[in-house]
Amino acid sequence: MAYYNYIKSLHLIFVITWFAGLFYIVRLFVYQIEAAVKPSPEKEILQNQYKIMTYRLWYIITWPSGVLATIFGLTMLYLNPGLMQLDFMQVKFGFVFLLFLYHAKCHQIYLELQRDEIRYTSNFMRLWNEGATIILFAVVFLIIVKDAINWIYGVIGILLFSILIMLGFRFYKKIRQRNGS
Repeated sequence: MAYYNYIKSLHLIFVITWFAGLFYIVRLFVYQIEAAVKPSPEKEILQNQYKIMTYRLWYIITWPSGVLATIFGLTMLYLNPGLMQLDFMQVKFGFVFLLFLYHAKCHQIYLELQRDEIRYTSNFMRLWNEGATIILFAVVFLIIVKDAINWIYGVIGILLFSILIMLGFRFYKKIRQRNGS
């Protein structure tokens, strides 16, 4: 247990870098998708550059950070198995599972874009990017508030936050359309 706080610190550091990678990779997906409709040679130049950038981000930062965050998190559970019995941790595990699913879907999209297969619009990707934000908010509030959280208010809060993100997205889309971009 002497090293527990060091392991906890490393877990938090790699969770932060994992989320940073997830936030930025989807933003790069937006740029890659938008580059596909540019005229040549701009299209090819941008697509090649974005493929290099996404490759480096995905395999040098995002994947290693996700793996290390998981390893340090599991190490904390091994050293302190009582955490698994706490109600708020059970809910956190559910959000972590959603984060793994989100990461897996981002990996699928990454592979498709590396093969120049575009299945989603840039607007969809902007909205998709908010998935990680919702998970982050939920986990941070859950960990900080812990047992004092009123589950009903917590769920309502996450739903309201999600609605605000959707409304913000629609507002941003209207501004972009008005400005012709």
